[in-house]
Amino acid sequence: MEVVGKIIQVLPAQEGIGKNGNPWKVQPYVLETLDQYPRKVHFEVFGEDRIKQNPCDVDQLVTVSFDIESREFNGRWYTSIRAWRIQQGDMTQAVPGAAPAVAPVAAPQPAATPAAPAEAAPVNMDPFDASAGEGTSDLPF
Repeated sequence: MEVVGKIIQVLPAQEGIGKNGNPWKVQPYVLETLDQYPRKVHFEVFGEDRIKQNPCDVDQLVTVSFDIESREFNGRWYTSIRAWRIQQGDMTQAVPGAAPAVAPVAAPQPAATPAAPAEAAPVNMDPFDASAGEGTSDLPF
């Protein structure tokens, strides 16, 4: 999945030692989408090598490719958004045929004025009548 937006906050990195004794590091960010009604998205880059490959600064326009994962712990569910690639700039504009980050708003069109009503022949509206349009029906009303 991908989301396009502007980095609005770089949160402090977190690091520790896993159960197997290996060190880990995660860098969280907050991104604001470019939609008509912007949304804030908290995502993380996991692993020191990925953090170095994908540096981000506040007010930077980025396209984030990510995976969403949910897991259960003590009867509660937690969801994480882990970025695996961060591209600088709005990449949807550079790719031909890609959907734009913000849909263009069409100018309002003036309402069409109705034409003068023409003299119309009665139409049989029964979709099951084989003689539709002939004005005959076997219905009692």
